[in-house]
Amino acid sequence: MPPPVVLTIAGFDPSSGAGVTADIKTIAAHGCYGIAAITALTVQSTTGVRRVEPVKPQTLRDTLEALAEDMEISAVHVGMLGSGKIAGVVADFLAAQKLPNLVLDPIVKSSSGANLLDSAGLRILKQRLLPMAAAITPNVDEAEALTRQKVGNLEEMKQAAARLHALGASGVVVTGGHLDRAIDYLSFHAQGVRQEQVFKAERLASKSTHGTGCAFATAMACHLALGRGLPEAVLLAKTYVAAAIASGQSIGKGTGPLHHLYRMEQKQRRSPAGGAEHEPNH
Repeated sequence: MPPPVVLTIAGFDPSSGAGVTADIKTIAAHGCYGIAAITALTVQSTTGVRRVEPVKPQTLRDTLEALAEDMEISAVHVGMLGSGKIAGVVADFLAAQKLPNLVLDPIVKSSSGANLLDSAGLRILKQRLLPMAAAITPNVDEAEALTRQKVGNLEEMKQAAARLHALGASGVVVTGGHLDRAIDYLSFHAQGVRQEQVFKAERLASKSTHGTGCAFATAMACHLALGRGLPEAVLLAKTYVAAAIASGQSIGKGTGPLHHLYRMEQKQRRSPAGGAEHEPNH
């Protein structure tokens, strides 16, 4: 059986800590096949984003249509959109194709503070993309931008999730990696009943954290493509990101990338030279 195909629609980060190249690594790490449509080119490194240039909307539209015509897509990750025109193209495509397991990572700003979405794009994200998503994965800053209310603790995460549900979101994961305590909050509907779950973890002292949001949302899309439920997808994605941060290597002069393919090194260490030892499935 061929692996599930996971489509990532996101920007290009030349440092490969975030964006489509990081997403492809994450998808490969989960045993899926990654395909990508680039929304924007960025000039950036581990020290920050210097410039963003959206692609031509028609180029993105043609790319998405070509991929959908050729392959059966099992899940979609949507990351940086960059502009209202690009957001509109993505919304039109997803509305027409009705692809399953859409995970929306509402990227508004980079971790270095650069604006990555204009007001028109944010409006389309809220009005059109959010209701189509199986899950939306804002961090606390993004939750504040979407709800226009302060999000600084667990109770405020719950209030933000309720507001996002009111806007049409099916599943909401508010990630709290920026808080003093690393808490993620999941709220979703199952059989007409709203359910919630809180995930707690120790904060990792590491400079290898560039692209954690991208990796988390993309890993969730992979687990949904593999047939797992939303709570399990959140738990496994959170575990993957924590291990990738802990395995991070010192790359660049700024905030380095997490190690998306750390399992490959684990497998190499466990297997004797020329042997056939296999790492158990995750």
